[in-house]
Amino acid sequence: MRTRDLRFGLYADEEGLAWVRELVGEAVGRRRARITGETLSTDTLPHSTMPVADMYDLLAEQWAVEHPGEDGGARRLVELRVHLRCSLRTWRAVHKTVIATMCPAGTAPHVCRVPWMAA
Repeated sequence: MRTRDLRFGLYADEEGLAWVRELVGEAVGRRRARITGETLSTDTLPHSTMPVADMYDLLAEQWAVEHPGEDGGARRLVELRVHLRCSLRTWRAVHKTVIATMCPAGTAPHVCRVPWMAA
């Protein structure tokens, strides 16, 4: 087993960020994996000079399209990296579970609770 990262771009407020962390925790808890830490980037991406806003700006646009006329409030663009100690097979299962839970609406038109992008 080695350390692997789950990496998500999010347009979230503190409540939305807590919800995503909870989803990850639940998905990890069902598998033979362990969370060893996390990195939350708000300005630039780790090991880069690229601004988080440049990488994930389409998430703010998604919010504006899905919520016309609504204020984003305290939402901000962030990158959440959750560091896991697990096998590649387990990482894939956790990744798939988190994505399916964040956006369970299938092919029907829907609005995401927290606009996200898996990286």
